[in-house]
Amino acid sequence: MYNREMNNYKGREQDIKIKATVPMVANRKESAQDKLAVAGAVSRINGTQTNDTLTTAEHPDLDRETIVREDASELMVITKAKKLTAYVITVTEKSPKRFRPVFVSRMQNYCLDCMECLIEANSLRMDTVRNKEKRKDCQHNAYMKLKLLSYMAFLALENQCILRKQYEQISIALADCINLLVAWRKSDAVRNK
Repeated sequence: MYNREMNNYKGREQDIKIKATVPMVANRKESAQDKLAVAGAVSRINGTQTNDTLTTAEHPDLDRETIVREDASELMVITKAKKLTAYVITVTEKSPKRFRPVFVSRMQNYCLDCMECLIEANSLRMDTVRNKEKRKDCQHNAYMKLKLLSYMAFLALENQCILRKQYEQISIALADCINLLVAWRKSDAVRNK
C-alpha cells in the first residue's frame, strides 16, 4: 500500500502552485491613487496652477486622473481642504483591513467634519453678532478637526497604517490648511473691530 501511494505521488511541484512572476507594486491599481496624490502635492509645491475651473493632477505613471472642482469665489482654505480630503480618502482606502475601524474611519471623518465646518463658516453672513460668533466657532471647530487629523495621521504612520510618504503629503496639506484658516480668522478679527 505504501509503495502504490508513493508511485501515485508526483511531487511537491504539483501540490504547490507558485506564480512565475510577482507583479511590481508600481504597476498596481492601488498605487495609482498614491501617485496621483503625490503628483498633486509636487505640483502644489512647485507652485504650478491652471487657469481652468477644473484642476487635474497628472503624472506619467498614473492610470487615471482625479478632478477637483474649483470655484472662483471659493476660499483657498476650502479648496485646499477639499484636496486634503480627497487625498486622505484615497490613501486610506488601501489601508489594511485591521486598521479600517480605528484609523481609516476616524481620519476620513475628521476630514469630512472639517469640510462641513469650513463650508458652514463661509456661508454665514457677518451681519449680526450671533452670526459672527457662530462663524468664529465653526472656524475653531475646523481648526480642532485639522489638529486631530494631524495626530491621527501620526498614529496611523506609527502603526504602519499609512506610508511615510503619505504621511508627509498629509502633513504638508494640513499645514497649508491650518495656515490659511488662521489667516482667515485673523482677517475676520480685523474686519470685526
